[in-house]
Amino acid sequence: MHDELILEDFLPYRLSILSHTVSTTIAQVYEKRFGLSIPEWRVIAILGRFPGLSAVEVAERTFLDKVAVSRAVTKLIKNGRIDRQFADADRRRSILNLSDEGRRVHDEVAPLALEFERDLLAGLDEDERSALDITMKRLMARARDLGNA
Repeated sequence: MHDELILEDFLPYRLSILSHTVSTTIAQVYEKRFGLSIPEWRVIAILGRFPGLSAVEVAERTFLDKVAVSRAVTKLIKNGRIDRQFADADRRRSILNLSDEGRRVHDEVAPLALEFERDLLAGLDEDERSALDITMKRLMARARDLGNA
């Protein structure tokens, strides 16, 4: 006899559903107001914090696949929200930075995202928020360990 997998009780599934629900809820705001997809916003957010990354580095920091980052970068360049330069030593490596328009969008969306986070966490008291943070960090570390095993 083996254990029955009840999908709706399976932690990876529950985390995925939670992540998807939270991401799509906030994404509706910046999609409607700025025409940004989730990957596009993540590229803008990461370049706002770490300018001068390559697309590969953006993918590594956002945990998005390279194809999603490539599509987002292409659209953001087309829309004038990021600038791409090529490294002198390696013309295949591009360096990405927010344009003035990208910085403006970042500076408008970031406070909305932080407000959404505050509203989401308002249902938890300080001890619960602290426990959630610790738990998430430990689960992430454990998942990485298991992935490297």
